[in-house]
Amino acid sequence: MHLRQVVLEGYKRDDGLWDIEARLTDTKDHDYQLSSGLRLRGEAVHDMWLRVTIDAHFTVVQVAASSDATPFMGHCDDIAPAYDALIGLNLFQGFRQAIKERLGGVLGCSHLTELALQIPTAALQTYASEVTDNEDTGQKPYQLDRCHALETTTPVVRRYYPRWYRGGASPEESAAGPVAAAAPSSPPVAPQQPVSVSVATPHTLSACKGDAGNDPVRCSQSVG
Repeated sequence: MHLRQVVLEGYKRDDGLWDIEARLTDTKDHDYQLSSGLRLRGEAVHDMWLRVTIDAHFTVVQVAASSDATPFMGHCDDIAPAYDALIGLNLFQGFRQAIKERLGGVLGCSHLTELALQIPTAALQTYASEVTDNEDTGQKPYQLDRCHALETTTPVVRRYYPRWYRGGASPEESAAGPVAAAAPSSPPVAPQQPVSVSVATPHTLSACKGDAGNDPVRCSQSVG
């Protein structure tokens, strides 16, 4: 009966800025009678665009909005200039709340505002094309602790972001550690002869980072 399509695209500009373009279209699979007139099957009831230009700090420097199809042309589409209210906002510092305050309800178009709310995540994904997602910059990666898989106590973070892992040893390691340390059947070892044992301490993980020959979770350390 109804098809809504929302598409967001991110572009890197030659001047160092970034464009995030969002488009929303609504169509019907049948002729649709509006109070303002008939929309034929497949003809857009809504076709709306929003482009937000941001700098490298995710601050909005320019906005363009367009409503190419609306139920009430000449009325719905005259709200576009209101979206200049986004200029100066940072996508990751109170952006969504500011949208609601400045463009919520009758202050804006519900569909353009809906598009604006999706801009931050699209911008983040666009910028992610420029960097390695687990590059160690000394700052906690933005995506950590923002979904269940990337909570800093999960195996995913332990393996791919060991610097930021905040969990303990796995149940298997916790069970195996004391047994290995106190195994009565092990022969005595002379003090000067090193023996290799498996440990999973933070310093061991960082020491093994980047070693393709070792499991990133368990590494070998020689002890006397």
